Amino acid sequence: MAVKWTGGHSSSILCLNVNTEGLVASGAERGELTLWDGGGSPAGQLQLPKVDDVTSVVFSPRRPTRLYASHGETIGLLDVRSLKEPVERFHVNKEEINCLSVNETDNFLAAADDSGAIKVMDLENKKVSRSLRHSNICSSVVFRPQRPQSLVSCGLDMQVMLWNLQKARPLWTTNLQDYDMEEECPQSAGQFFNPPLAHSLSVASCGNIFGCGAQDGKVRIFRVTGVKFERELEFQGHSLGVSQVLFMPEAYWLLTGGNDGKVLLWDVSSVIGKQQQSPATSLQSRKPQAPASTRKDGKLNKVASNEHARVLPKLTIEHGEKVNWISCAEIKGSKRVLVADQSSSVSVYPLPAP
Repeated sequence: MAVKWTGGHSSSILCLNVNTEGLVASGAERGELTLWDGGGSPAGQLQLPKVDDVTSVVFSPRRPTRLYASHGETIGLLDVRSLKEPVERFHVNKEEINCLSVNETDNFLAAADDSGAIKVMDLENKKVSRSLRHSNICSSVVFRPQRPQSLVSCGLDMQVMLWNLQKARPLWTTNLQDYDMEEECPQSAGQFFNPPLAHSLSVASCGNIFGCGAQDGKVRIFRVTGVKFERELEFQGHSLGVSQVLFMPEAYWLLTGGNDGKVLLWDVSSVIGKQQQSPATSLQSRKPQAPASTRKDGKLNKVASNEHARVLPKLTIEHGEKVNWISCAEIKGSKRVLVADQSSSVSVYPLPAP
């Protein structure tokens, strides 16, 4: 049974984040922002302009008192020690922001929006250093751990892209629908009605493995090698769209949340470990690459296509409500998954020890 954190919101909670000290932030519809202590009591509340939902919250990885929150097209920088009006506001996106990410060196912030744009801000100079773009809504953007100049993004154009801040064009692009067509799976005819619109990304702590959740209910795991990435693994995670994916700090434990009301925990370490890149692949990845404009999308990793049957969830949580966001926190010495849904409360579930 879930423990419910209540009293922090009156509207549907849309996003969650946890800082290095265990403080939890949640953003909700109609401009509601709340901080929670580890016991589930509200530690601070703020009302941002009511017309704008709080769609993403992210703590600075190096300064846990700094919290960035997106509401509408605006990013607010807040000091959690005194949760009042934003210390600073940045208005660099032209449409509603869906996702924020701060790199681990705390000098760049990326904001993905409904226009497909990703605005990358230099936090020291407080100005946009890069404008990146998808052809449709950009739903998720994440900086890679251990590589502060590198990030991945995905969107409703079914594209997953790898970027480096030194270049305006993506280093590598993959269309999720191309994989389904190439694989010729029996369900491919239904893709027209349920295309793999990409909703969420998460990068493992190693920085080279990342997961993507899509509208077709599938979870895809990719491995970055050099300036490209290949699909490592694909499995059917949910009966409806996968709204959230989250790699836990443990090596290759992945949490997924779906529109089917389920939260699943996966251990993909055994499969990923068997498919380490060979020395030949490693050498090839260091060869000069063709320009981004002429390089074609990554091809299907055939090894991965038959692996999905062996991947089963380690834990299934029948949450019962469409999942808006998931996060993970250590509370009283053990791991918990925090779930935001259509309600105004945060649900907290215990997780098994690794």
